[in-house]
Amino acid sequence: MKQAKAPFQFVTASYLIRICAARATTLGELAQNLHSCSDASIFHHTFQSLERQHYTVFSNDFAQWALAACNEAALGERLAAIDLRDCTSLAQLRDSLVNAVDGYLQGNPTAANRSAFEPFFFCEALEFSVPRDETASNLQELEEGIRRISLQTLHHYFINSRLRLHLKTNDFSHWIEDSLDLPELARRIDLIDIYVNTLEDLREQIIKTIHPWIDR
Repeated sequence: MKQAKAPFQFVTASYLIRICAARATTLGELAQNLHSCSDASIFHHTFQSLERQHYTVFSNDFAQWALAACNEAALGERLAAIDLRDCTSLAQLRDSLVNAVDGYLQGNPTAANRSAFEPFFFCEALEFSVPRDETASNLQELEEGIRRISLQTLHHYFINSRLRLHLKTNDFSHWIEDSLDLPELARRIDLIDIYVNTLEDLREQIIKTIHPWIDR
């Protein structure tokens, strides 16, 4: 069994959610707050919201509010079209969100001050990770570890990793390619869709992809 050049360090990750003072009752107020809210707020309403949004129309909170509370389906679609898999920094993501809302309001100025059915409350997600006494030196140990980690920790490794690595990849694929020199397996794991799978489905898809490679 192929051994890694460097071990994969497992952690336990969790989130603290905090309600902010900022809120929006119109799209104009949403636009203003998108410029000034914290990075932790941008993170919560986009990357972190993927943990709970598989049963709504759109996968981020801004898009969902534009549709459900403002009845602006076209803006909701524009916001939902921002692909988090292409974002490697929160600054880049904020720019995309701001451009989507500002651009829409330029073309639809009357929508800026129309009251929403309910306000948008800005929240922040603060992520904490603690190293565990567990590492993986080969694919079998990686698979076993993935079976044991929490869903929030899986979210940390597979979705939030783009912000941490500043690469369009996840921690598992990055380690598999860099330490095990298996770029094809890394690519296949990267292709698993974060939008159509729940986190539990993601776990099963990752394990299913890794398992045939263990004895190669």
